[in-house]
Amino acid sequence: MITHKRYHIETSATPDFCPHPSRFRVRVRKDRLIALLLRELVQYRANMPVVLSRPCVYGVFSGPLGGLKPRERLCVGCLRCTTQYPDIVQIQPNPERAGLPGTALGPDQVDTILYEARTGRVPVRGAGYRGPFGGAGWDGMWTDMSEIVRPTRDGIHGREFISTLAEIGEKPMRLAFDANGALSGPEPRVFAVQVPFLFDPPPRAARSDALLGILSEVARRIDTLAVVPLSYALGVGESPHLAPWVSAAEEAGLKRLSWTPRLLLLEGWDRERFDRARRDLPDTIVGVRVAADRDPLEMVRAGVRVIQLVADDAGRAHGRFFGDVILEGHKRLVDEGVREEVTLIGSGGIVLAEHVPKAILCGLDLVGLDIPLLVALQARFRPGGPDGSEPDVRLPKLARDWSVQRLVNLSASWRDQLLEILGAMGLREVRRLRGEVGRCMFQKDLEREAFAGIAGYEG
Repeated sequence: MITHKRYHIETSATPDFCPHPSRFRVRVRKDRLIALLLRELVQYRANMPVVLSRPCVYGVFSGPLGGLKPRERLCVGCLRCTTQYPDIVQIQPNPERAGLPGTALGPDQVDTILYEARTGRVPVRGAGYRGPFGGAGWDGMWTDMSEIVRPTRDGIHGREFISTLAEIGEKPMRLAFDANGALSGPEPRVFAVQVPFLFDPPPRAARSDALLGILSEVARRIDTLAVVPLSYALGVGESPHLAPWVSAAEEAGLKRLSWTPRLLLLEGWDRERFDRARRDLPDTIVGVRVAADRDPLEMVRAGVRVIQLVADDAGRAHGRFFGDVILEGHKRLVDEGVREEVTLIGSGGIVLAEHVPKAILCGLDLVGLDIPLLVALQARFRPGGPDGSEPDVRLPKLARDWSVQRLVNLSASWRDQLLEILGAMGLREVRRLRGEVGRCMFQKDLEREAFAGIAGYEG
């Protein structure tokens, strides 16, 4: 008897290894605070509940020593204490709390990723969103979510299932048969992963067998892929959840690969290398991994059907926004009539849950994740060099179970947020989202439409 089991990612609370720096520094003039307390002791005739009352509903001054040792981690920056006692308390931004240099991540985004990795839940702000409603890059895209779709279409709570399955492989537009009814042309070769994101190899400074093993285990747990260097793939047993990544210098090592991967990615585009890899591994789908600004048509005409476009950590491709580059490449493939045959993967600068559906809207089938995985593991970053070198990354001593569960939690939270968007749009599966630019509004287009012709507007 065959039973159906609905796909689900199991989450578990996994506390941070070390606390993230608080948002604010609470500066208290202790001499003035003590003078105030003594004055109030006389004024209120030693009525201690009145004297020891605190001007903070969040408990910043409710520790054993009160305002003499404020609990900065509880401060939300409401400034009530500064307003009431400006000569005693000042609230300042914490200089230790910063975003990631060279990426699209600010300190608030880092907090969000840590919350997702810690709990596996969708982050909800009860006071509402307090940030800007537009900006550069992915912040300049607004998803159009109708409020009139059926309320039962709710993938998170399970009242109606929404699929996040994505397919990778070769999908010919038509099948050709000979006179005997046998296939005479190319046939489909695809496999599916349960979420439309895979794990990219970490920067060289953080790359280790231990970390690659963690990514491999998480990929197995959530049924997706981890892209790993060929040198690592040679040292492990057969794993359908690993996709070896092969540079030109490592190509000779392919002959030592003892198992058949579902997907192989070649670094850079070289027609001869691609043909050799397909000949040597006939049962493997061979793709290429190239810079995001590379025109995909040349590769598609040569028979490539899986292409990974890679931007930098800030989501830029040769100075352009990655989303614009994806839109352009997707449209070229549509105009050529081959888009349905190709799997497009994109990575670089996709660092928040909302970036996944936005990148798919632009035309990707899947996205690659790298920096947010390291943030979830509480890595410390230093910027790369001016020559574009990779950032310096330092990871804490990783406990395998802790690390795996943190990344599983992050994946579950991001999938749930994808389900929220799909449900609000009335879509039953994520594949329907690809290239659906009609379900997205672009800030620059709306501003051009609203303000064009007005003196002083520069669109």
